[in-house]
Amino acid sequence: MSRKDRHAYDIATYEHWRGGYRSYDIVKEACIALGVVVALCLLLTILFSSPDEKPSTVQSWARTDPVDFVTTATTELDGSSGTGGYGPPYNHASDGQHIAFIYLAKWLGVSHPVDTSQDFVLAPLRAVTGQPALQAAVDTYRSAPSKQQAAWTTAYEKGLGNAKANPDGSISVPTGGYGPLPVMMGALLSFAQSGGLDGALLTSKQFYQTDYTKPLLFMADGGVLSNRAHAEHLLGTQWGIMNETGSYPGQVWLWLYTFWYQIKPFSSSSNADILVMAIMGVLSLGLILIPFIPGVRDLPRWIPIYRLIWREHYRSPA
Repeated sequence: MSRKDRHAYDIATYEHWRGGYRSYDIVKEACIALGVVVALCLLLTILFSSPDEKPSTVQSWARTDPVDFVTTATTELDGSSGTGGYGPPYNHASDGQHIAFIYLAKWLGVSHPVDTSQDFVLAPLRAVTGQPALQAAVDTYRSAPSKQQAAWTTAYEKGLGNAKANPDGSISVPTGGYGPLPVMMGALLSFAQSGGLDGALLTSKQFYQTDYTKPLLFMADGGVLSNRAHAEHLLGTQWGIMNETGSYPGQVWLWLYTFWYQIKPFSSSSNADILVMAIMGVLSLGLILIPFIPGVRDLPRWIPIYRLIWREHYRSPA
């Protein structure tokens, strides 16, 4: 419509209106609306505050569940943990999640390399000073053939199935052919309980630490985070993306994302994340393209609900 035609249309619309008129100050209304929203935000903040949950740390994990900590550390040492076999962006152990021939993780490659054996166990133990027996145990493990290392870790993991936590924070494991592992894992457990492992796992040397990838991956391989998430109803099977810690409401508008994780094949698929991402991408694209999709774009004309909402405008003059 040209500017001349639009001007003529506006004049015709103006002449057609037979109702009353009243002044309207949009700036004043905007200020009032902003003031009301700010007042409500301040009031709700004072009344309900926000959840202030203490973060899980490697130190707290090693103190509260030393057996799980040592068991997880052993799987990190032999590469059998979840992170050890995850693939990109941490390592080349697998191709990562994919859809048919689309391997996004593999194509993007390893952008944040993590060697679970070196980063989570051997390097932190090397940082412990003043313990010659420990360093000798680490040297013994590293110099042993891979077959011997696997035999030690397999036997130790089996023994950890019957391990018990002691009052002093250490663990007792049935006697077995574990090689240097009891010395290594005992020292790693003490190091973690002192809080030193939390700092050793940080990748940034800056004063303000912002990269907690390695501590989080280490804890995620154990049971500490999943157990806490289950208690707070934050697991994916509990519609966790919609929830928040404590009894606070979460992001309920995210139900469409978490919905897919509750049904098959997504709930049992190892590629669930990329499948859900693809579905939500298609749905989002469909929403953007509504004005161009025949049939869908005509629904307002076929179902004129807008006439009920704007009935005063469409009401014929008396």
